[in-house]
Amino acid sequence: MLVINNFEEYESHVGEGLGVSDWHKIDQAQIDKFADATLDHQWIHVDKKRAESDGPFKSTIAHGYLTLSLIPYLWKQIADVRNIKMEINYGIENLKFGQPVLVNNEVQLKAKLISAVNLRGVTKVVIEATLVIKDQPKPAYSGNVVFLYHFI
Repeated sequence: MLVINNFEEYESHVGEGLGVSDWHKIDQAQIDKFADATLDHQWIHVDKKRAESDGPFKSTIAHGYLTLSLIPYLWKQIADVRNIKMEINYGIENLKFGQPVLVNNEVQLKAKLISAVNLRGVTKVVIEATLVIKDQPKPAYSGNVVFLYHFI
């Protein structure tokens, strides 16, 4: 795991791959809980029988936004950013979904630091985030996530 204590340490890794998370299995229970939390109960996500018979993937699939919501959890497995008062998920840029994540697929986050900028005491980092699906050639998505850090 990468440990980052301040802006200078972040800046020293610009252009580098920062690491990969552990594999995370997305099961039907997680998909169903996400559907309940977001009120998105589209059959392709929650109706196993219909997805198997009528769906293009012959399986339920994870919500795209569920896979995006895993970024903070998986990011914490890659980097331990210390000495901060606050961390803010600031945005996502240039995100493209490559293929769906089927129920019981395992996913892993790969991170590369694109930039680190000191904005009058606030560190803004842009991280290229790619969600890899185990045994699949194309990622679930790739895009740039933006975090703001207030270091102590």
